[in-house]
Amino acid sequence: MPDTPGDFDYEAALAACAAGDRQAMHRLYQQEGARLLGVALRIVRQRALAEDIVHDACVNIWTRAASYDASRGSARGWIYSVVRNLALNAVRDAGRHVDVDDTTTQALEADMSVQAHHEVEETFALNASLGRLQHCLEALDPARRNCVLHAYVDGCSHGEIAERLGAPLGTVKAWIRRSLVSLRECMA
Repeated sequence: MPDTPGDFDYEAALAACAAGDRQAMHRLYQQEGARLLGVALRIVRQRALAEDIVHDACVNIWTRAASYDASRGSARGWIYSVVRNLALNAVRDAGRHVDVDDTTTQALEADMSVQAHHEVEETFALNASLGRLQHCLEALDPARRNCVLHAYVDGCSHGEIAERLGAPLGTVKAWIRRSLVSLRECMA
């Protein structure tokens, strides 16, 4: 029977894992395995995938236990963050719609916001170095320019662009096709 979280020494377990004590990893799994599975399952909504994530998390915890830094948070929190991050990565990598709870949605949106900020910075840097392309893009109608940027900078599908802009899918496809023709002519 697992100890209550307050009775279990997570820092000592991680230190023992870092020293190569397999029993420490076993005790840690016995203590938190079911709850870790619950966290992963709540995020990915598929039991088999959640079990794989917990397995991968245990491997990561075992191999990275020495990197745990008590000054950055609790050992138990670090263990849960490993599972949570792997589960969020699995959702992102799957590229499919998965129903998640509000906390997970907020975490995903925060991660995507940071990523979008970096992409915008990279886009501005690219635009600064590609003056002619910038000039040609500026010559496009704003809606058509946004379609091209969403497709080629953000990596959105035509369906995602149509959803973002609230425009029919056929219109978005036509705008992108015509915009690419215009850009080729302008760049020539």
